[in-house]
Amino acid sequence: MSAEGYFIEDLSVGQSDEFTKTVTEKEIELFAEVSGDNNPVHLDAEYAAGTMFKERIAHGMLSAGFISAVIGTRLPGPGAIYMSQQMRFKAPVKIGDVVTARCTITDINEARRRVTLETVCLVDGKAVIEGEALVMVPSKSG
Repeated sequence: MSAEGYFIEDLSVGQSDEFTKTVTEKEIELFAEVSGDNNPVHLDAEYAAGTMFKERIAHGMLSAGFISAVIGTRLPGPGAIYMSQQMRFKAPVKIGDVVTARCTITDINEARRRVTLETVCLVDGKAVIEGEALVMVPSKSG
């Protein structure tokens, strides 16, 4: 790994890394402010109590952002360019949940400098997001 992150030549199928963060009420409020998504299921406890979730839940894209944290800072890390992300939201994330985003390399196309990653976010070992990302990774040859 270089100071900028891994080069494509340094990666291998099965390589994995993760990022863990506790979701707080403040982060949900900040995400709503930054994203403009003010859905009351995220911000209004009374409204959320009347939904199927019975309480406020985090934005799905807030948890998905933790996948971006892995890709941009750990695997492949700085220098990687996010090209696409497919995901399925499996369960809600609630205030106080500890979310672990894990990315695992499933395919490497060295000629095109592309890496495919299995992406998952877990709460208490249960998948709340599952998906797949495609990332462009720098090469030692430039």
